[in-house]
Amino acid sequence: MREFFEKLGKIDRRIIYLIVAIGVITPILFKARLPIKPLPEVRQAFDYIESLPESSAVLISIDYDASSMPELQPMLYALLRHVFRKNLRVIMLGHWPLGVPLGQIALEDVAKEMGKKYGVDYCFLGYRPGIAAVMLNLGKEIRSVFASDYKYTPLDSLPMMRNIHNYNDIALLIGLEAGSVGDFWVQFAQARFNQKIILGSTAVITPDIYPYLQAGQIVGLIGGLRGAADYETLVNTPGPASIGMYSQTVVHILVVALIILGNVGYFVLRRRK
Repeated sequence: MREFFEKLGKIDRRIIYLIVAIGVITPILFKARLPIKPLPEVRQAFDYIESLPESSAVLISIDYDASSMPELQPMLYALLRHVFRKNLRVIMLGHWPLGVPLGQIALEDVAKEMGKKYGVDYCFLGYRPGIAAVMLNLGKEIRSVFASDYKYTPLDSLPMMRNIHNYNDIALLIGLEAGSVGDFWVQFAQARFNQKIILGSTAVITPDIYPYLQAGQIVGLIGGLRGAADYETLVNTPGPASIGMYSQTVVHILVVALIILGNVGYFVLRRRK
């Protein structure tokens, strides 16, 4: 045993990196998935969308960029499939300029997949600077901020937007967050206009959002890659998040196993000395 741990202590770190790389890549190549039981807060988000009447308007805010794409883009795809399956109308905008095109790509992909028509089932407003000012003015009149969509088409020319003027006409706001914009949504849209909100977030900021859920200021929370995988499970469309959770689980097991082996080896060798 002593010889085994002595050899283990001298192992080339590149071998460890290779083992971890294999643990990450293999589930992705074989599209392996673990059985997932959705968290209660994710199911709350799903159930709220399920409860919305057909043709209700849903506002989706893209508040992330490429650095948070692995966690939030699968979440966006799963949410879009759900709202389009429910025949809800989607209005999309964003507060992170570099992330807005990511939202547009996902919106157009899923709309095409679900046979939805621009201007009737969905529209894309784009970006305007000034987070607080945008949110407050959306509560008064959307056209005071977005007189036209991202193609410079007047909003009144889009059939779905003719009777949508402010938060009173929007059944739900979904914010996908990699920073503090979710706090602004709660402060300005929920607290002032009583807008119903679901927040999706990267894992690192999810703990900061739980108080909003516990206080009833948001109606659902989808946190990190696990939350995205939960939502894929609920809408029965397994995707990148479900596969990513398998890779993440394998690597966590490997890391824990290596830590245990390293500590056992340390005590065995120290006792021998």
